[in-house]
Amino acid sequence: MYSLNNQLKDKVTGLNDLLKGKYESVLGLGKDELRKFINENIGEIKTLEKLDRAHLAIHEAKGGIVGVDGSNNKLGGSYPHFVEVYQALAKSTVNQEDPLILADIYSPLYIEKEDNLLEEDHEIMDKTNIKLSTIEVEVALESIDKFKPYAILMDGGLIRYNIYANEKWLELKEKCEDKGILLVGVIEDIKTSMIGDKLKKIDPNIKEVFYDRELLFGQLDYGEVIMIKDEVNKKEPEGYSSIFLRSSLDPSVIGMDIIDSQKEYMEEMARLVFTLTPENSRGVPLWLDIIDEEVNISDDIMKALMERYMDRGVYERFFIPERDKRN
Repeated sequence: MYSLNNQLKDKVTGLNDLLKGKYESVLGLGKDELRKFINENIGEIKTLEKLDRAHLAIHEAKGGIVGVDGSNNKLGGSYPHFVEVYQALAKSTVNQEDPLILADIYSPLYIEKEDNLLEEDHEIMDKTNIKLSTIEVEVALESIDKFKPYAILMDGGLIRYNIYANEKWLELKEKCEDKGILLVGVIEDIKTSMIGDKLKKIDPNIKEVFYDRELLFGQLDYGEVIMIKDEVNKKEPEGYSSIFLRSSLDPSVIGMDIIDSQKEYMEEMARLVFTLTPENSRGVPLWLDIIDEEVNISDDIMKALMERYMDRGVYERFFIPERDKRN
């Protein structure tokens, strides 16, 4: 049994104390006081009811729900000797046996026309985001013609597609608006700081950045939602309305976006997500969890893909780092 390094113990203890000290003043407000602040300054806290079977049947009769998710994985060593694989899947609750799948790959060793031979880390990260976001939007577009759904649930915030796949995203948005298809993003890992930013404006003594994920932990009851005000929502200028929702017994909350032209349907979509989420889960609708599992590109899949469809000499020369050859 190995022993922990004393310096690491001290570092972790120091981080623990730092975080406790940082949040002491804000979390010291108490649950009732913080909820009152949220109601007055961020958005109304409401309690949702799950949709009954009759309501779900209406959704199915109107085309059902399409879930969209993407996955990527990387095999190889450091730049430029790696290959990255991307996959996106759209699956309908009505036509479950015939999903749509799109795929793409990227390697710096294959220089596309617009690429430079040498790329910075942030450029590689941008390319990853662009390729993954693009095929997710493309598969969502194809799902409209194939499944004619009532709503499309994207796994993640909608603003990502606006940033990394703008042209295709605008096409998807316009097509959904024209055909009356609700377009929603479900965000498991929220990264906003609306509540903390509002607290800082009111109390100039608060200097730290507080994120909504941290402040909302354990603050909402099961089935409660915060209907975020447009003037507080940083995504509103980009054309989205948003909410926070506690959709399971887990004390964390998730986020949801909907395109602004469809904001009147936000509460209905929140009830749908709440209904489709198992109470003992981490808060994500079961349908998106199923899609996530099916689209996931594991390390084993990556290795099998390269070993089966790439010459052994090419594979070893370009994509097996020396550290992986150690016994």
